[in-house]
Amino acid sequence: MERRDHQGSPLLAEIRAMAALAWPMALTNLSQMAMLATDSALLGHLSTEALAAVTLSGTLVWAMLAPGFGLSFAASALFAQERGRRVGHVRAMRRTFRAGAWSVLLAALPAMALLWQGDAVLIALGQDPALAALSREFLHAVVWGVFPFGLFLTLRGFMAAMERPGPPLAIGVLAVGLNAALGWVLIFGHLGAPALGVRGAGIAGAVSNTAMFLALAAYILQDRRLRRFRLFAGLWRLELARLGRLLRLGLPIAAQMVLEIGLFSAVGLVMGAFGAPAIAAHAIALQIASTTFAVPLGLGQAATARVGLAIGAGRPRDAARSGWTAISLAVAFMAVMGAVMLLVPGPLARLFLDPAAPGAIEAGALAATLLMLAGLFQIGDGVQVVGAGALRGLHDTRTPALIAAAGYWGLGFTTALLLGFPAGLGPLGIWAGLVIGLTGVAAAMTWRWARLSRRGGLTAQRRLAPLPA
Repeated sequence: MERRDHQGSPLLAEIRAMAALAWPMALTNLSQMAMLATDSALLGHLSTEALAAVTLSGTLVWAMLAPGFGLSFAASALFAQERGRRVGHVRAMRRTFRAGAWSVLLAALPAMALLWQGDAVLIALGQDPALAALSREFLHAVVWGVFPFGLFLTLRGFMAAMERPGPPLAIGVLAVGLNAALGWVLIFGHLGAPALGVRGAGIAGAVSNTAMFLALAAYILQDRRLRRFRLFAGLWRLELARLGRLLRLGLPIAAQMVLEIGLFSAVGLVMGAFGAPAIAAHAIALQIASTTFAVPLGLGQAATARVGLAIGAGRPRDAARSGWTAISLAVAFMAVMGAVMLLVPGPLARLFLDPAAPGAIEAGALAATLLMLAGLFQIGDGVQVVGAGALRGLHDTRTPALIAAAGYWGLGFTTALLLGFPAGLGPLGIWAGLVIGLTGVAAAMTWRWARLSRRGGLTAQRRLAPLPA
């Protein structure tokens, strides 16, 4: 029998539940982007070299955070199914958090070691040694926030499974303000503090990320309904079975994220072959596309929770409805965003440019054209990330990683290079390759979800049987 509530049909009830969970998660994603934007705005007033150095560093930091993101998403999927089962879920979720904390530590240690040598990495990638040296000052400070940020992500997955996305959102918004205030003080030396420049931005980021974890932990510890989980009890215990499950689920997710981040990073490097205006145009179009992407990313995170809760409770029809609802909402939102990019690309591009700056006219015209291409891949970009999120709710992560590898690189990047260089289309060809790659991944993810959801995800559920509570 389908579940109904007093407010109407199961579909309308699911739309309300999905939207209520997804919009705070989407805004939390935007708050994390806002922290980087705040750093850019402050450092842009310090010097162009400082801005360039932290932009390079930020790319490296996000790449190194991908394993932590992947493992936290895996923990979210486990939390959801465990809560859905109800029987023994309090103890099971506590043990999953312990394993999640250990997995975050395992991911953070090599990431921190690599970021500590980030200047050497940047030089090896062909970057200016002077900018790499400046980047080192930022990286040596921000690196201390990597592990706490991973713990925050794991706690956010727990809150998503509990269908309580509001507190992480409030904490994320407050962290943006904290990062801005600390950055203003430490970068420029206000209020009697020494002027630390890019190192000050790194310190502000590390402190803000640590504060996010501590604030969410404090909220959970004082909340009457949440503190009964005793998440932080016995954290030193190594949950080997759950850690193994997390790694099996999370490493393919991390690989998928690395593939996607790597695709756009590689495209950015390729755009350098077409000159500074092309790089600026690419950065503008990518910034706008990344902003709209935060919404389907939140829908994907919500889909993981809703699908996992339904599968854990033995309701495959509800799980299928949850996944299709999230995909449909993503299509609707991204269709509107795509239409905006297609209809008014010029005004959007000019928001990021000073008309008096050298090369602004050329960069603005190219950015407007790239935005039109970005409009074409909005639906595909939204569907692929939500499809991956729904599949995570079924604990299906390996096939999506293979789809990402084939679609992003085998289809997308290869086509981009062919259209950009041999075909002579330049930057337009590069972005056309992105459209083709993302559309292919979206189609494959939708096919995979349709195939599994028709069977209620029961195959995936059997393959990953519940762990003992």
